Amino acid sequence: MKYHLITLGCQMNLSDSERVSSVLEGMGYVRTEKEEDASLLGILACSVRQKPIDKVYNKIAQWNKWKNKRNLITFVSGCLLPADKEKFLKTFDLIFQMSELGQLPEMIRGYGVVTPAGLKIPQPLMPKNEHIATMWNIKPKYQSTYEAFVPIQNGCDKFCTFCAVPYTRGREVSRPSAEIIDEIGHLVNQGYKSITLLGQNVNSYGLDKNGEEVSFAELLRQIGEFGKISEHEFWVYFTSPHPQDMNREVIEVIATYDCLAKQIHLPMQSGDERVLIRMNRRHSMDKYRRIVADIRELIPDATLFTDIIVGFTGEGEAEFQSTIAAMEEFKFNMAYIAMYSPRPGAASYRWEDEVSSEVKKERLHQLSEVLKATSHEYNDTLVGQTLRVLVNGTDRKTGFSTGLTEGKIIVRLDHYDGSLMGKIVAVKITSATHLSMSGELVKVEDRSNTNPVLSE
Repeated sequence: MKYHLITLGCQMNLSDSERVSSVLEGMGYVRTEKEEDASLLGILACSVRQKPIDKVYNKIAQWNKWKNKRNLITFVSGCLLPADKEKFLKTFDLIFQMSELGQLPEMIRGYGVVTPAGLKIPQPLMPKNEHIATMWNIKPKYQSTYEAFVPIQNGCDKFCTFCAVPYTRGREVSRPSAEIIDEIGHLVNQGYKSITLLGQNVNSYGLDKNGEEVSFAELLRQIGEFGKISEHEFWVYFTSPHPQDMNREVIEVIATYDCLAKQIHLPMQSGDERVLIRMNRRHSMDKYRRIVADIRELIPDATLFTDIIVGFTGEGEAEFQSTIAAMEEFKFNMAYIAMYSPRPGAASYRWEDEVSSEVKKERLHQLSEVLKATSHEYNDTLVGQTLRVLVNGTDRKTGFSTGLTEGKIIVRLDHYDGSLMGKIVAVKITSATHLSMSGELVKVEDRSNTNPVLSE
């Protein structure tokens, strides 16, 4: 028996998919990358944007045609809005919430049986998260041998007006810190080099436990203490924090421990105060500016990533110019820029989408040009330095590899050796462009190996 699983959306869905794979393979299914070979076809969908949902509709239409020739079972889960879930009930054989993952084997054996929770379409209530711990207790089938995603939280309490996450994943629920530390310890001892803590708002971790759980800063400190006694080199990242809850203590902890990666993803969304208010972001630009100042002071070598939405309802030219000014001020190393699109369930869906697609495209282009300039400026300062780089792929050019610095800047290595995949190596940077650099392999080091291997 073979299964094929498609994962859409963010890293949280990717992490969830690893637990889905674990459950299916525990039933005896074998994963295949060819849909045509599978008897079980599934999708972890994402209702946060329309494009991934369109992909789901196209895919299930194709799969349902295949049922005329062979027996298939189809399922869908993930980040689903109530409206999308209701439509999928008519096209997929199985639909379930991630909190019901432990019941998936029973559902498959009953073929076509949907649990009561899966059938319930809350309008406008949010999904319940009481049983999310059951899903977290399922050991994931990690898709990489050196990079892993560790969920620490599910859901969001922020209710940004452009975002549907509170209606797809529910309110915030924090995972027990002991489980998080145990999973990280297991991964590090297995040789994993890059570990990302996942949550919709990681730096409000523990607040839902009313003092019965540690804070996010304390969680990072415990991870840092583990890193101090570990004989392995590894980097721990997190995504995504919210500026409202970000504080100096978190930045101080990151500055203290080597294993806490010197890269911070801090979503800004807009550089204009009025737009931020309409977005219900609950932070001012002054607050954001203070956070960045703390990062520059305490972790001067840290890279800074962000998220930005262009063309949000009410964003005129003056508001957009404020975002350009903020981009130029903060000099981001990377910005994930998206054109606003209304999502059912989000508050802004009721508002007129008054910025044309042509204007949105032009604004995206302008911000991209600013990003190219600021990232290139930073990358140029690294030329001649020797940096630690995690090798994670092969370049399109034969004989070259690719990797990421601790700050998650792409590096092209003038060396290819399959045995280096997933290792952290020393690379001398020889040139830089916007968003990437090139370098020469200096040596391969592994803290568990007392004899470093010099490159030829």
